[in-house]
Order: sequence, then structure tokens, then C-alpha cells
Amino acid sequence: MIRRRAFIPLLGGAAAWPLAARAQQGDRVRRIGVLIGDENDPVVNSFVSAFTQALAGLGWTEGRNVRMELRYGSDYINRIGALARELVGLQADIILTGGNPGVVALQRETRTIPIVFASVPDPVATGLVARLNQPGGNITGFASFEASLGGKWLELLSEIAPGLKRVAIMFNPDLAPVSIYMPSLETAARSLKVVPIMAAVHSDVEIETAIIALGREAGGGLVVITDTFTSGHRAPIILAAARNNVPAVYSLSNFARDGGLLSYGVDRADNWRRAATYVDRILRGAKPAELPVQFPTKFEMVINLKTAKALGLAVPPSILLRADEVIE
Repeated sequence: MIRRRAFIPLLGGAAAWPLAARAQQGDRVRRIGVLIGDENDPVVNSFVSAFTQALAGLGWTEGRNVRMELRYGSDYINRIGALARELVGLQADIILTGGNPGVVALQRETRTIPIVFASVPDPVATGLVARLNQPGGNITGFASFEASLGGKWLELLSEIAPGLKRVAIMFNPDLAPVSIYMPSLETAARSLKVVPIMAAVHSDVEIETAIIALGREAGGGLVVITDTFTSGHRAPIILAAARNNVPAVYSLSNFARDGGLLSYGVDRADNWRRAATYVDRILRGAKPAELPVQFPTKFEMVINLKTAKALGLAVPPSILLRADEVIE
């Protein structure tokens, strides 16, 4: 495995706090709640690690001036309401979570405890904040979307699979913000003369059916829009794509690391690092209502050469040179 990763400093306002001020935490131990997914998922653990390390760099240390209350589990989505109630019941000073399901569950339980999200696609459209520049309530954080990604996914897939004729856009309609990406994706499809096909999925059976249909004729490809469902079902998606010889691009790097062909998207671990700056500022007195929602600043591409070889694809140097990680 070859890893290439550029260093990008923490963003989001950390520089605004003088070092002396960061050292003055006061006598009270602050309680930080964290609502996140499966503790057995190494990606989830990497997010928590990125956050706690960044927080320590801002002067907040577990056992000294903060106490972390982590709530996650293998049945996260089904238990998310109960986990949110538990954290609110603990009267945490602030609660950090990832995407929409966690924020929505917490919003039902409290309108007063500050909530910071690290990976919400479109917080205004989903009603979590009033405006991006002034959220207006007890919730703010870091968005995980960039509208131009839709076109980028299609361009990358066409670059690695030049015979592409039609592409299924796979998503769960109850969870994925697919409309964000469609304008750029449709523009790219017209330019590349590729036919986009909407593939809404709710089950493993629907995933299998959609991918089998793609593989029946040459020129089929797959773009997987990340949501809680598709992320949780990445194993059957990757397996079906391999069995049916369908090249696929994903927005999360763990898909490529788990055997998917190619991923390109927001570096979510970086968003979790940046979330520490907002937790820091709020613990020092800033109001969530006045902290603007921030957009991603770091993206990552991962290519799996083993999968490319199995699909009979020659990865062009243009992709290899741009990749942050190459799996051999």
C-alpha cells in the first residue's frame, strides 16, 4: 500500500485563540457527548481519534478538564433515539455527532445543549439550521458536501473505464441528498455522452438487482452516493459490483479500502478534526447560533489497483498521480 497525504493545518478558528487563553480551562471538568456509529468500525474510531487529538491540541484533555461520553453501537441507527436521550439526560455541556441521523435525533431531545455536527450534507435543506452564515439555534458544524462532486465522480469513472455508456446513480431516497449532486452529474453525463440511471435502493435485494442489470451489457458503471444505508451496506455493494464486472466510484475512502475500485470525496476525518475547533470555541463561550456552517476544505482519492486488475481496467497515470492512496 502506498500512501501520499499532504499536510493541511487545522481550520475553523483555532488560530483566533491565544495560547494563554487555551491554557485557562477553569476548575470545572466539562462533559462532551459524542454520538457516532459502530464502535467496531475502524473508520468510526479514526474519526473519534482525529477529534480527540485535535481537541487535546487546543488544551482539552480527557481526565483533566474534560470527560468524554461516547455513545455508539453496532445497531446504531435503530438505537440512535435512545442514545441521544441518554446523552441529553447526562446534561453534557456540548454534544458532537456526525451526519443527519445523529443531529435529528439530538434535535428532538434538546433545543438548548449546543450540538456540533461533523458531516451533514445540506443542513439548511434538512431544516437543521436556518442559514449557513448564521445557524440561529443550538446547532452548527461542518458540511460534508460539495455540489461539483457529482460531475467529478462521473469524470473519474469515465477516465478509468473509457467504454462507459450508462451509469446507475445508487442512493437511498430516504437518506441521501442526491439532488445536491445531480446538476453537475447531469452536465458531465451530457459532455461524456453517458446515460445516467437513478437507482434508489432500500435493501440488499434492490442493490443486487440494480447492479446485475448494469452488468448485463458492456459499458455499465456505478456511482454510489453516500448515506447511512449505502455506507452500512458497502460489503454487498462492492461484492455485487465485482461479481458483475461493474466499475464503480464511491465518495468514501473505506469503500476503496474494502475492495471497491475508486473513491473520491470529502476527507471526513479532517472534518472531525475541524469540529474540535468549534467545540473549543463553544466551551469558551461562543454561541452555536453565531458560528457559521463551514464547508469541506480537504478531499481524498483512493484507487484500488487489485480491483482494477480484476475488472480488466488499466488505471491511467493521470489518476495514479492524483491519488492520495494507491492500494496494490
